[in-house]
Amino acid sequence: MQHSPNATAKLYCATAGVYASTHPSVPLPADPSLSLVPHLFARLPRDCPHAPALLDAATSEALSRADLRRLVSSLAAGLCCRLHLRAGDVVLLILPNSVAFPVAFLAVLAAAGVATTMNPSSAPAEIIARVRDTSPALVLAAPDNAGKIPSVRVPVVLVPESFHLADPEFAPFRALLVESASTDTAAAPAVGQDDTAAILYSSGTGGRSKGVVLTHRNLIATVELFVRFEASQYATAACDNVYLAALPMFHVYGLSLFAVGLLSLGSTVVVMKRFDAGEAVKAIERFKVTHFPLVPPIMAALVGAAKAPAALDSLVQVSSGAAPSSGRLINDFLKAFPHVDFIQGYGMTESAAIGTRGFNTSKQKKYASVGLLAPNMHARIVDLETGRCLPPGSCGELWLHGPGIMKGYLNGEGACLRKDGWLRTGDIAYFDSDGHLYIVDRLKDVIKYKGFQIAPADLEAVLIEHPEILDVAVTRAEDEEAGEIPVAFVVRKSGSSLSCMQVMEYVAKQVSPYKKVRKVVFVESIPKSAAGKVLRRLLKDSLRDVGRHSKL
Repeated sequence: MQHSPNATAKLYCATAGVYASTHPSVPLPADPSLSLVPHLFARLPRDCPHAPALLDAATSEALSRADLRRLVSSLAAGLCCRLHLRAGDVVLLILPNSVAFPVAFLAVLAAAGVATTMNPSSAPAEIIARVRDTSPALVLAAPDNAGKIPSVRVPVVLVPESFHLADPEFAPFRALLVESASTDTAAAPAVGQDDTAAILYSSGTGGRSKGVVLTHRNLIATVELFVRFEASQYATAACDNVYLAALPMFHVYGLSLFAVGLLSLGSTVVVMKRFDAGEAVKAIERFKVTHFPLVPPIMAALVGAAKAPAALDSLVQVSSGAAPSSGRLINDFLKAFPHVDFIQGYGMTESAAIGTRGFNTSKQKKYASVGLLAPNMHARIVDLETGRCLPPGSCGELWLHGPGIMKGYLNGEGACLRKDGWLRTGDIAYFDSDGHLYIVDRLKDVIKYKGFQIAPADLEAVLIEHPEILDVAVTRAEDEEAGEIPVAFVVRKSGSSLSCMQVMEYVAKQVSPYKKVRKVVFVESIPKSAAGKVLRRLLKDSLRDVGRHSKL
């Protein structure tokens, strides 16, 4: 497709070095006293109050739109009046996917609290670190992981996966709902757009995992610029869409869709506790799922599991994010599901999941692109050496600016957010002349294992504590099944006979399962710059020549 100079000029302003969204701007709420939950429920259609908002894929238990409003309001009041949650108090959610997760998350925000989410498979040491970082006033946990929560001076309330609350261990949670039945929810403290809503953890552009502070304004932007805007581009009524929620809701990708944005549209969200390819196929068939947001490893598993793709004829769109999809995987998917619209998207925890989204037309399908800039968002492509802003077709570091950009990192960590509001993403990318973004590489050290982020520094901090390890560095290696895996380069102390398996087992006991080291390479020294920075690129390059390693 040929483009006129005027079309390119509209996309890219050479004077400012800034790319603008090709979409029209979307008006956002101006009222500074507005917060996420009132905004979300004001957007949720009031017709068909008994239509399902959330469905459990395993049990078919449903929460209607009316149930969702009632339970969020009820739990928020209980948190305020019974547990005396105060404005700004942090609540740690260590919960798996369930129909109760969105209720718990939204209730914390409605009570003027701040939610911080965590992988339910987290190790005790990781939970202690999060408690130390965020100083929560309350922990909401599932029975499955309650035993792993270390002895901390914080009250813990067990949250059921359903709202059939007969089990005695859920009595404290049930009491919150009963208490609030006769309580005025107006008792919740006032909270506005600029107040903190959530602290989600991210590896950022490098270093250890950091708390990303997101405001109500950020999450309202997520609702409007990511979820609702995307739905508005299609002719089908959003309330008729059925989404399969296999992505974890503790991660910004799943959270922004299944616990926030989609609930404002009246779409039905079918919740899987954890992804299983066979069960996902059954859920798609049983509930007539139309939309399946996923990550590349789930897409690969779906291609392998769908022996009769025609049986999944309800599926309209699959959208991939959180990690890059290879050309081979995209081609395999399109061959297996020629009737399904495939798009990719790009976002970060630091941008409240707002960035770019793909959009296919009959004339233009750019499957390898992560799409067009979201409305109200701006970008720069910056030369790594000169700092000069680059035009379409040129590769450089992607910077983002807009209403989704975080307030900052918890405790002032990190330096990727500039004082002028531009977020340095750490990703190498370029725009084509149509405004489609392509991610080429990453500057940042983060490892993406099956869509989960792993900060090398987190694993290095564990490994260096081993009494027989002198020095260590962790980097990533490509893996066909997982996308990327963590590889540890280890310098043993003199006289040590430490084995690869012993190193991997040592780490596995202290971290979440997805964070486990999958390969170990013993080296004489770790390559470092004159300033002492680990040269991870040299480590990655050396993997091709390394034969002395072990793989789980």
